Amino acid sequence: MQLDHDNLRALAAVVREGSFERAAAALHVTPSAVSQRIKTLESRMGRLLVLRTLPAQPTDDGRILVRLAEQAALLEQEALDHLGMGEDRPAPSLRIAVNHDSLETWFIEAATRYAEQTRTTLDLISEDQDHTAALLRNGSVLAAVTTLGDPVQGCRVHALGRMRYVATCAPAFHARHFARGVTPEALANAPVLVFNRKDALQAQFARQVMGDTPWQPPTWWVPSSHAFVSATLAGLGWTMNPLPMVREALDDGRLVPLRARAWHDVPLYWQHWRTGSHTMERLTSAVLQAARALVRPARAPAPPAATAAGAGALSRPGAGGSGSSPA
Repeated sequence: MQLDHDNLRALAAVVREGSFERAAAALHVTPSAVSQRIKTLESRMGRLLVLRTLPAQPTDDGRILVRLAEQAALLEQEALDHLGMGEDRPAPSLRIAVNHDSLETWFIEAATRYAEQTRTTLDLISEDQDHTAALLRNGSVLAAVTTLGDPVQGCRVHALGRMRYVATCAPAFHARHFARGVTPEALANAPVLVFNRKDALQAQFARQVMGDTPWQPPTWWVPSSHAFVSATLAGLGWTMNPLPMVREALDDGRLVPLRARAWHDVPLYWQHWRTGSHTMERLTSAVLQAARALVRPARAPAPPAATAAGAGALSRPGAGGSGSSPA
């Protein structure tokens, strides 16, 4: 059986863009042409390949073909570049999923290193860690920064290190709410900043103090990493902030930790499809170099008490957590 590459590209575009209309715009054809190509491919394969939902989702069989289409497009571009025939084509773009706080802190250095070696650009999707893995599984992206250490089928995994978070607040906020310590009563009444409804970092930190006592504090919902820091500095509430974004504020006293050892580390991983592509190898090398800014794993295992305290990795959507001392 031979597969038509135009039909495969149409399938990949529908999954990548989320709809037949946007896929048509990306491919510079009509929506009916995209629909016909998908129907032809499904008829030839004898199975459903994409769910007509919003956004459109590939079936398990569709994911296999999406992956084939994306890999083929990448390898085709590399072959044309090696033959000196790729300059007349639009610069390709690799679709990559990156968790929010990585994108706000260290990942742009990786993109900069990568840009020095190729004209291929990156189509960066900012998502929480669960969705970065899901996007990798369904073929929407070629690679992802994720907290998932188990390899997605067909992918290679590289450990990057750990992103550290620290429970922080403004000094005046600490004096007002935690002058007598970080107690269950204090945590129940102190306003807290939460990234979004999937952000479990603050709740898990509070659970270390409150145990199974229900925790429903006054909550500010702030779905922006930079606004998160600004709101903490302004004294709106306490929260778990990524150390790279608040290190200077901690050093000069504009922010303070809630208590001693108010931190946690969560491991980050780079997963990418096994494409055999030189472009992906260059990107992976750039990511691994830039990730040296993350906390490196300890050489020796933590003492039992510390291990117990850090169990149940605290995780913010698309973040990665915190874990040794803030220093």
